[in-house]
Amino acid sequence: MNDQAVLRVVIAEDNYLVREGLRRLLEDSGEIDVVASTGNAIELVDAVRRLSPHAVLTDIRMPPGHHMEGIEAAHAIRATSPSTGVVVLSQHADESYALALFSDGSAGLGYLLKDRIGDLEDLVHALREVRAGGSVIDPQIVDTLVRRRSAAGAASPLAALSPRELEVLREMAAGKTNAGIEQSLFLSSSTVEKHVNAIFTKLRLPETGVHRRVAAVLTFLQDGEASSE
Repeated sequence: MNDQAVLRVVIAEDNYLVREGLRRLLEDSGEIDVVASTGNAIELVDAVRRLSPHAVLTDIRMPPGHHMEGIEAAHAIRATSPSTGVVVLSQHADESYALALFSDGSAGLGYLLKDRIGDLEDLVHALREVRAGGSVIDPQIVDTLVRRRSAAGAASPLAALSPRELEVLREMAAGKTNAGIEQSLFLSSSTVEKHVNAIFTKLRLPETGVHRRVAAVLTFLQDGEASSE
């Protein structure tokens, strides 16, 4: 797919003002065509079935239960429409929600905090990433784990990473390529590659697999969940 092609997107958000604000923000970018906007998960799944959008942007909590309807809808959409990527928006920097979203795999899924709504570039990037089958995790989730483990002194794979490797990991979590990390951290391509490979090695990830970058972050999330039980 051409990276600059207009993406057809469905929005799901029960707050009308937020929903309309998102629609206008995305369409004003010139890169997104919002083909439908809905107020609950049932309407969202139906819209995806009828319209076959490239991607979905959905709130995590919607009617009727205001619990994790967005995550449940994401799983249903990925099961029945695997070519449609889904980005879930949440107000909660709680890794348990991200774990629930990625419980059956990370391909084509993203988890962003609602703070990202104000950054159109991040939002469009996330939608393009999941459309391409990649994944995005809000870097603040990683930061939450770093702070919590530092305070608790909990032993985990995180302790094996250098400060610079943690910075690279945060950029990886945001779905950035090596080239994107080079620009964000002002590093050479060889240095970024070295840090990325060191992260994979320290987390004992297999040598192959297209989603190793997100798997690195999920390793931290899963380890953090286990250490908090």
